[in-house]
Amino acid sequence: MKQLLLLAFVLCSTAALAQTPCIGGMAGAYPCNGYDLQSHIPLSTMNTTGANDSWGWIDPNNNDEYALVGLEDGTAFIDISNPNAPVYLGKLPTQTSSSQWRDIKVYNNYAFIVSEASGHGIQIFDLTRLRNVSNPPVTFTVDAHFNGFGSAHNIVINGDTGYAYGVGADTYVGSHFVNIQDPLNPIDAGGFSGDGYTHDAQVVTYSGPDATYLGREILISSSGSDSVVSIVDVTDKSNPQSIATISYSNVGYTHQAWFTEDQRYLLLGDEFDESAVGFNTRTIVFDLLDLDNPVMDFEYFGPTAAIDHNGYVVGNTYFLANYSAGMRAIDISGIGSNSMNEIGFFDTYPSNNNANFSGAWNVYPFFNSGNIMICDRSGGFFLVKSSSPDTTDPVAVCQNITIALDINGEAVVNPALVDGGSFDDSGFFTLQLSENTFDCSQIGPQAVTLTVTDPSGNTDSCTATITVVDDLAPQLDCLSNATVGYDPGADYYTLPDYALNGDITATDNCDGTPNIVQTPSAGTQLTEGTYTINFDSSDSAGNSNNCSFVLTVQEILTVDDFSFERGITIFPNPAAETITVGSQHIPITSIKVFDVTGKQVYSQYNMDTLSETVAIDSFSKGLYFITLNGLVTKRLIKK
Repeated sequence: MKQLLLLAFVLCSTAALAQTPCIGGMAGAYPCNGYDLQSHIPLSTMNTTGANDSWGWIDPNNNDEYALVGLEDGTAFIDISNPNAPVYLGKLPTQTSSSQWRDIKVYNNYAFIVSEASGHGIQIFDLTRLRNVSNPPVTFTVDAHFNGFGSAHNIVINGDTGYAYGVGADTYVGSHFVNIQDPLNPIDAGGFSGDGYTHDAQVVTYSGPDATYLGREILISSSGSDSVVSIVDVTDKSNPQSIATISYSNVGYTHQAWFTEDQRYLLLGDEFDESAVGFNTRTIVFDLLDLDNPVMDFEYFGPTAAIDHNGYVVGNTYFLANYSAGMRAIDISGIGSNSMNEIGFFDTYPSNNNANFSGAWNVYPFFNSGNIMICDRSGGFFLVKSSSPDTTDPVAVCQNITIALDINGEAVVNPALVDGGSFDDSGFFTLQLSENTFDCSQIGPQAVTLTVTDPSGNTDSCTATITVVDDLAPQLDCLSNATVGYDPGADYYTLPDYALNGDITATDNCDGTPNIVQTPSAGTQLTEGTYTINFDSSDSAGNSNNCSFVLTVQEILTVDDFSFERGITIFPNPAAETITVGSQHIPITSIKVFDVTGKQVYSQYNMDTLSETVAIDSFSKGLYFITLNGLVTKRLIKK
């Protein structure tokens, strides 16, 4: 019967996409590394607008596998016994209203479904009904319903004890206990709120390294905005005992945690830290050697900025739903040595790997077949499987480059600059240089090795020459324009050595304080006038720089000069024929007369008198300027 249904589905539907291998880093439109796309069913086939959580069921009669996909308006059931031709069997509608949050777990061939929709409770569905579905897709109905609580964010189940835990329920903000040993007749069994709100959880019959709790039923809860991980002994449902709470730094929203299979370590994802703090995908690892005294061991940062969501451990692999970066497979075999390493991925959201909430909500890696289900919020259902191991080395291709030292005499080289076209069949690789920091002592050609590593750890290398150059000229701290007077008792100004005096300085990234050449040179005697003083500096690499300032030299009046000016008289003024120029105390040594155009019309030198008469009858009428001793200028009007 099932074979006929599968054949009919394949003939009449194109909703499921057959196997697409991961080649050159892509499986069709999806970036990948080490995982092939088995099949894909979009949301449109399931007649819904959004997907969320997911789980799986393996039929104990024949090991057929089924995907249980949480949707905003219900739960979809997909037969994946033929992974390349999955059959969408139908949908169980939501109990009350649509919700962005829905969660499913399985116990004894029954699905237990909760939602944050108001009044939803637990839907209980007999999964054996999926064995024979005529004319899929169909609309399913529930087999039982538990209304001991209304909304809940999630549900976890201990298959050993037959207890379910509604977490984030509207009754107990921590966990609401439900006895489901008789799946169709669930019994309210109390709850625990001692450690605050629970967002997600894992419950186990403890078999880890802490002998005190062997065989006890231990609930590990992530508290969301309460920012802690809670460890509770729930063996006695009437008297649950808090064992410990765990805190950590850079808290955003404590989302979900999962034990390693030996129950020694706990891997925690914080849903808001990437966007709030700005680092790449972070997984926080706690050492639970002693459940009473958990220790934050180390942090693993992934290769993208994407937000982490749900993660699960199978053997030595941590499978993480990484929102916009899709599903990431991380090797944790070295977790005891604080080592985790991404070994593959399948990106269901090719648009970007940014810190947003688009993409993979959940992964389910527990199928016996090795198929892994990815539930993408907008992309729907994906089924992937590990490709054959990658044993092919990448190909390293180098190119020679030239780099310039910075103002500090240093240069840091991005390995991508030396990459001349390296490649790997996965489409992804990392680059590393044997040396990437250089300074002034390394000017000239430097040999380096570029190592290319693919996601599987295969490597190749090549050599390149990095030529280090210093092309920065010395920096000069020049003077501002200035005005100076003659040297005391002299009729000139002696140019100082500005560099020696520290009035002008030069600095260089490699030479420290290079030499400065001054033109005109120090000691040059300058008379009244305007001069450009130049400074040149060169470093050992031949780079040069210069600057200059304007120096104005003028004879500055002394106290006697001011006394001379105050004692000058010119009369009559205005005058027509002659004027008499007098000095009260200081002899007159020279007289010059200029018209308004600056033309000298009269001069007399080598004088030594306190009074002198000057004939101006030959001057044209107008304004003139008379300068005495080259120091004092007065106005003269010829009428």
